[in-house]
Amino acid sequence: MLRNGNFQALWTSEAFAALAKETAEVAYPLLIISSTGSAFYAGAVGSAQLITASVMSIVGGSLADRIDRKLLLIGCNLVRVVLLGLFALLITTGHANTFVIFATAVGSAAALGVSNPTGLAVIKQLVPPSQLTQATAQNQVRYFAATMGGPPVGGALFAVARAFPFLSAAIAFLVSSLLMLFIRKPLKVESPEPGEKRNAAEGFRFLARQPVLRLLIIWIMGSNMAFTHTGVFLALIATAESRGASPSFIGMLLSIAGIGGLVGSLLASPIIKWASPPVIFLTAAWIGPVAAVLLANVSGLVPLGIIVACVFLRGPITSALFLAYLAAIAPDKVQGRVLGAVMFMSMIAAPAGVFGVGAIFDLSGSTWVFTTMAVISGLAALPTLSPRIRKLVPPEEYAATATAPVADSTHQEK
Repeated sequence: MLRNGNFQALWTSEAFAALAKETAEVAYPLLIISSTGSAFYAGAVGSAQLITASVMSIVGGSLADRIDRKLLLIGCNLVRVVLLGLFALLITTGHANTFVIFATAVGSAAALGVSNPTGLAVIKQLVPPSQLTQATAQNQVRYFAATMGGPPVGGALFAVARAFPFLSAAIAFLVSSLLMLFIRKPLKVESPEPGEKRNAAEGFRFLARQPVLRLLIIWIMGSNMAFTHTGVFLALIATAESRGASPSFIGMLLSIAGIGGLVGSLLASPIIKWASPPVIFLTAAWIGPVAAVLLANVSGLVPLGIIVACVFLRGPITSALFLAYLAAIAPDKVQGRVLGAVMFMSMIAAPAGVFGVGAIFDLSGSTWVFTTMAVISGLAALPTLSPRIRKLVPPEEYAATATAPVADSTHQEK
């Protein structure tokens, strides 16, 4: 993997993009709460971002199977460079009203939705099949390192000047675009065969034919509603703000939470090799309800960050394993649409969770926020008790029996 210069260029480029995204993400609620005092509005903006990103992931998946994927990723980065650069300028000149904040956040989320399935689809083009699980695991390191590093950077920059987090994010997206140019391998997709229709619905049909993936998607949707990063971070920010914490301390608190994801991403590859898929998925599913109960009952801010870190620990491990199943099963020419469908389904339930965090916090406080998370995550974990999950075989073995009936599925519609 380290000798694969094309993959490492992609990984580094996406690392800068992820850091930029996380830096801006923590600054949005800080800006909204400090300007309006409303966790509800911050939750509404966060929900709008997730809805936009989930819907645009379908568009991104379709585009990823039609046009050059490198150009698509660069284009998404440059859109965010312009948006965030202008936003920083408007903040500096005092013209960043609530509508401008909303428009910038949603516009950036649209670019994120398009780039997410595209970046994941590229992995299969750059690494051999034997390294797909390792590559998806390394991908998690990038994402969760950004989750840990972005919040303190965003919080510290916001404490200096409100425009700084967004300006630094714009610069990081520009660097990400330049690094994409170091990928030498062509990232064009196969041209459609005569009569072949590459529509977005094929990604959803592909998932519908996979019973194990259906069960896992149900759990992922419920878990994301309870513990999506945006929602959990909003809950921590609002709780810390209500207890008088400074922006710098809030950034540190979110960094503590992000450490769990980074540790999990570093452990993903060995754990996937050591533990069976049923053990990984069942353990991950039931960590959520237990952690939420603890969050509702502990006092102090730092313990909250530590508990959330334990929740985030499971994310990169289960994501890497789930994406390894997808990469092994889905043909390359349908990868984008399948990943777009997965992104949509995994994110579409999250906006309700983020909106709920803001609304419940304003009405009843943090204890009821975390209690609600416990109920939702407990219900979401129930499908993992299915015999299909408890007897699940590794990705390579599962793919051997799962791909045969659907190998030519993209030709069914004429």
